[in-house]
Amino acid sequence: MSEKTIGKIILVGAGCGDPELLTLKAVKALQAADVVLYDALVSAEVLAMASHKAEKIAVGKKGYGLSCKQADINEMVVNLALAGKKVVRLKGGDPLIFSRAGEEIEAAKAAGVTIEIVAGITTAQGAAAALGMPLTHRKLARRLQFVTGHDHKGELPQDIDWRSLADKSVTSVIYMPKKTIAALSEKLQQSGLAIDTPAVAVMDATMPTQKIITGTIANLPQLMADSDME
Repeated sequence: MSEKTIGKIILVGAGCGDPELLTLKAVKALQAADVVLYDALVSAEVLAMASHKAEKIAVGKKGYGLSCKQADINEMVVNLALAGKKVVRLKGGDPLIFSRAGEEIEAAKAAGVTIEIVAGITTAQGAAAALGMPLTHRKLARRLQFVTGHDHKGELPQDIDWRSLADKSVTSVIYMPKKTIAALSEKLQQSGLAIDTPAVAVMDATMPTQKIITGTIANLPQLMADSDME
């Protein structure tokens, strides 16, 4: 009796929405997949790159709404691979930036399942390119930092280094801050960031539905509240 063949897991970065920004390696993985488990932020155009024979399962998380539990996703991905499937775990942006990839990697290793990672273009890069705005500048911004706008409870993180975030020689990219942007703005101003510091909010970066709001760190929260930005 032959041993059961174990499949593999590939964490694939779906990029920031525009299917043309997928890497060739990501497309090859999607076209070879038996099963694709995809996040809510993955665009329909990117998902269409997967093999038509592949089973596609939505396992997305919606901020402040109904979501798949991470433990359930971990179990599903591992069980499918143990059943001999080539599983693509398709994540928005880059799979290693604010995507809980660490938990899925740990689950795969604990089960003895091979796991690969395919990098993707993170939203910060896609948004900057769409805006024609460099994230670094040798005279103005010599450091770049990515910060989550909320903690595991959906609230403004309390362990942020506010002095670092208020550094005027830094470009700061805040992911998923809509619910906390007012508190974030206030905290930054209290930490010494000038009220006229330019600030930009971007939704659906690189997509035809892209929306951009420009302002300052002081008025951006109100501009966002007055818009239909989701």
